[in-house]
Amino acid sequence: MDPLEGEASSVSVEYEPVSVKDVLIEMKDTAELLIDLSYSAVLHRNVDLAQEVLRLEERMNVLELRARMSLMMAVRKPADAEELAPVLGIVAAADAISDAAGDIAKIVLEEMGLPEAMRAALPEAAEVLVRGVVDSDSEYADRTLEDIDLESETGVRVIALRRGEDWLLNPGPTTTVSSGDVALLRGPDTAIGDVCEVLTGDVYETPTVDDPGIPDLERAVDTIIHMKNLSELAVDLAYSSVLFDSAELAEEVRNLEVEVDAMQSRFEAWTLRAAADAEDPVVLRGLIRLGTSTEVISDAAIDISEGVLRDIDVHPVVQLAVQESDEIITRVEVEPGSDLDGTTVTSGVPEVESTMSVIAIRRPGDGWLLVTDADAELRGGDVLISKGTRTAAEAFEELARA
Repeated sequence: MDPLEGEASSVSVEYEPVSVKDVLIEMKDTAELLIDLSYSAVLHRNVDLAQEVLRLEERMNVLELRARMSLMMAVRKPADAEELAPVLGIVAAADAISDAAGDIAKIVLEEMGLPEAMRAALPEAAEVLVRGVVDSDSEYADRTLEDIDLESETGVRVIALRRGEDWLLNPGPTTTVSSGDVALLRGPDTAIGDVCEVLTGDVYETPTVDDPGIPDLERAVDTIIHMKNLSELAVDLAYSSVLFDSAELAEEVRNLEVEVDAMQSRFEAWTLRAAADAEDPVVLRGLIRLGTSTEVISDAAIDISEGVLRDIDVHPVVQLAVQESDEIITRVEVEPGSDLDGTTVTSGVPEVESTMSVIAIRRPGDGWLLVTDADAELRGGDVLISKGTRTAAEAFEELARA
């Protein structure tokens, strides 16, 4: 048994008064980080990242128990149970995402079969996620992120810090990077090695890969990455559909889940065909686990938005969580002849007077396009998933109307 798993099973959790709102927010942030970490661990064959996934998975287990306890204490009458049932579904779905991420990480930790050339098949422009322990002699140690100004200088972001058993998710400008912290960094492949060396004091080694002789591996890796991105988007939209009580966003979650299911089916068929040609079919075992776990994540997104799909009123505790941020996600359909019809979108930014960022496009007949991966031209009939402020969202809807 993995030592981390043995450690996890001995953890005792007692009831203590906690804000359900705060727990839900932390569960959401943890679920999103878990997805990111687990895929990065597999695609870059990184054991350290995989071990951080299991630590975060244990943190999610604690959060789930605390959320369940608080929700049970809050039920006083049948009406409370009806309102809180969807919230319990959100809690369970976050735990399902956590378990799926743990299964993905174990592809690396258990040395499950996986083509070593997966990293070589990754897009050259893909960002890299690495883990490093902050050295006491590092020039970054004991300084705030604002003072270091790392992202402006290098394009590398600190997406999380682990200080002992405590996690700092979404660190901001005032967050101090302390010596001994475990830092999770994301950034371009060309810059992250230098940053990692300054942070840790150790030489950064780029993983080397060999060609496994499996035909069409690049297309398979592209499929897995696309499934992962769509599942992440589904989770993001699912939380937003609940937070903003949006049936339209919940329907898009359902559309994404159907797309991921179809891709997973095609991916399974490719894996079986590749097994017939591979010298050692066992190297594909991890790919099967990867595809199955990805589908579990998209299924969990449906569970998160189930209350909205069933037209159950959003509980006040969830509405409180909305007030934490002015940023929202919206769904807009481009009408033919509108200001958005024929507009070019580059890296998510449309060429119009708007501060909204387009995340994805659902084009009838063509499926989903993640515009962070490629430039696109908007057409009448496109359904846009965008992120921005409430004020910008209202103006953006006007631009979509003919």
